[in-house]
Formats: sequence, C-alpha cells, structure tokens
Amino acid sequence: MLMNLARRDFLRIGGGLAVAGLSSGHASGDDVVSSGARSCILIYLLGGPPHLDMWDLKPLAPAEIRGPFRPIATTVPGLRICEHMPRLARQARRFALVRSVSHNNHNHTPMIFYTLTGRQVEQPGVDNDIRPPQRSDFPHLGAVLARLKPSPTGLPGYVAIPELAIRSSLEGEFKRARTALRGGAGGFLGPLVDPLSVNGDPGTRQAIPSLSLPAEVNAARMERRAALLSVLEYRGPGLPAARTHRELRRQAVVLSGATGGTSAIFSLDGEPQSLRERYGRHRFGRAMILARRLAEAGVPMTAIHFNEMTICDGWDTHSRNFEALERELLPMLDQSLSALLDDLDQRGLLEQTLVVVMGEFGRTPRINGQAGRDHWGSCQSVLLAGGGVRGGQVIGASDRIAAYPATDAIDPVDIHATMYHCLGLNPEHIVHDHLRRPYPICTGKVVEGLV
Repeated sequence: MLMNLARRDFLRIGGGLAVAGLSSGHASGDDVVSSGARSCILIYLLGGPPHLDMWDLKPLAPAEIRGPFRPIATTVPGLRICEHMPRLARQARRFALVRSVSHNNHNHTPMIFYTLTGRQVEQPGVDNDIRPPQRSDFPHLGAVLARLKPSPTGLPGYVAIPELAIRSSLEGEFKRARTALRGGAGGFLGPLVDPLSVNGDPGTRQAIPSLSLPAEVNAARMERRAALLSVLEYRGPGLPAARTHRELRRQAVVLSGATGGTSAIFSLDGEPQSLRERYGRHRFGRAMILARRLAEAGVPMTAIHFNEMTICDGWDTHSRNFEALERELLPMLDQSLSALLDDLDQRGLLEQTLVVVMGEFGRTPRINGQAGRDHWGSCQSVLLAGGGVRGGQVIGASDRIAAYPATDAIDPVDIHATMYHCLGLNPEHIVHDHLRRPYPICTGKVVEGLV
C-alpha cells in the first residue's frame, strides 16, 4: 500500500521524488467564486494575544486587571488602543475591531484547531495533543481557499510563513523543538492544498531549502530531468494518487526556478531599502513583505503563524507579559502591520486583500504572580482590514474587566464566515471528505455591520 506524504516531501528536488498514493477531498458542484477580495493575509498571533493590553484596555479596572499600559486616542473618535501601537492608532480608519469574540475553551491545541479550521478536535479538553496533521482533519482556512479560489499559474494557493507549529520540550532533553500542529494543513482536501511552508528566513535563499537545486544540478539540467521523467512515467491519466503526485512534482519544478518559473516572487532583493526599514529589520517584517508580494501576485491565502520570540514563547505570555509586549511584541506588530496596511493601500491592493489579525484566544483579566496573563477563551479581540471590511469601527463590547462579551457574543466561526464572505465564497458551500461525507466549509454566520 502506498504511503501518504505531505507537499513538503515532494519538494525535495534533485535526488528524485518519492512515489506516493494520496487521497484528496472533493468540492461539490462547481467552484465558481462570486466577486470579492482576491487574497487573504492571516496574521495569527500564536499563543494567545492579551486583548486587555492591546485592543480593549480597561483603564478604570483595578490595578491587578488593567496593568501598566495606557490607552491612547486613534483617528476614530472614541476608539482607543494601547499606547505601544501609535502607528496603528493613526490608521484606525482602515481597520475594524471585534471585541467580543468568545468560545468556551482555554487550551492551546483544541483552540488552535478550532480557530483555524472551524471544527472541534476529537478531545477538545486535552491541552497536550501535539499529534502532527492528519489526512482526516478538517482543512485550514487557507487550504479551503486554495481549493475554491483560483491561484496564479505556478504558485500555490496557500503559503504558510512558517508552517503551523509550536515550540515544545523534547522528552528527555533540555531543548526546544518545533512541532507541526494539526489544523495547519489540507486535511481531507488532500496534499494539493497543503501549505507551501516558508520555514526559513523569508526573502533569503534558505527560506524554502527544499526548493533549492543541488549544487551539481543547474537549471538546464533540472529541466531536462523533469522532461525525461514526464516521458518515462506517463501511462495515461492514471489513478488520482498518480495524478496528484505528478501535479506536486510539476509545482516543485516550477517553484524551484528550473523552468524560469515563479521562484522570484519569494525573493525580496528588489524591494527598496526604505520599504524594508518601514516594515522592520526582523523576521516578522520580512514575512509581512513576502505576504504583500504574494497577495499582489494573487495567492489566495498567506498565513503568518507568528510565535518565535526571545522573552516569551510567542504570544503565550504566562510570565513577563508586559516586558515582552513593550520590548518586542507590540512594537514589532505596530511597525509591520501598519507598514503592510500602508503598502497595500498605496498599491491599490487593500480592497482586494483581506487582512485578519487574531490568535487562538485572549488572556485572563487578572494578572498572575509572574506578571503574566493565562489562557482565556471567553473573550478576545480580532482585527480585520481591507477586502470589503468597513474600517473605523468597533463591533461588540466586553464587560468591565474584558472577561466576557457584554454585547454581541461572536464565535470564531463567525469570523470565518465573514472572511469567506469577503473573499467571495458562500460559507455554506459544501465540500466532501475522502469518504464522500458532506460538510459546509463554515458553520458560522457573517458578522453584521463588518462588511
């Protein structure tokens, strides 16, 4: 029986490609997309961003709730955000905040899966389920978009910068390792919509090492190899698994640049130094520039899974919350996100590009004994901009300590429905898994007033 392999296993170019049998899901009917935004950039703050210290400050709450940060005015009357995001405060007319997103689960892995796929895991109360992605999983939002929206010739429909992963302790060793998480891949829609993962430094030759040609194989030689392999293996249409294999190999060859393809889109060499400075001289800034380039090219989904920091484990700020936010997290987000919104707008791309900033949950109202905040699924804030979203407004409100929605409780799947709507997809569109069971791509409802 043939093995199931992910996209990245097919992208190891040079020494030949493994043969694999691959299942894929099916979309019902035609996949016609109505008018809507062309692309989505999802900035996923992995770990759980503290809404009380960013978008929904409570200056009148007790000190153990409000923390040391002060709210500042924005360009939208009455809307205030954290003092450590002054650039975004000046761009408030471009984005909308949803302050009442809520789901009753406070654990990382089930909430990551839920907020990226819209479905529950088998054991939603388990916090340490770090199994790798499964072919039976419901697909990531990006995989759905890759399946249902057209992508440019030679480019994938879903790019992840990097792949969805957490840093976890290896058993018996005192070191950290990246562990790929369920919820980040194509699931039952198959490997053709798995993400192309930019796990290296964006914009460098090592951004996607598996697409680099071996030193002894130049582009002309690789092109001859690909042509010869196509002739040798062709046996008619073949089984679906064989067709999937051929398509993944074709994509790999094109993306390698061996056939004069689209690999240049992943290089930042042509970007002006002034623009690089505006986005920030750090990995997150380079990821955001690459996301803009991919949106400009028409890639349906670029997901930035942002969690590699030095003070805390990404946005999982159980301790040193305010130090991490003030020194690293907020200045970086403020600089790069405001640069992205500016850049998209100046290029006439903002209305064609939906930008979403969210995490798996918010954080506790009460500050703990380590100057941190813990997991809190009952309330978080989500930012949306471009792509038909009405900017300069706040949807929903939290209570006096930002613990629970006070009005308009909105489930993460309602954010998904709104995203699909903005991108021209019907949230009730049916896809089928590998057993031909039908599922709507989303179980939520479009948030009224956002679009």
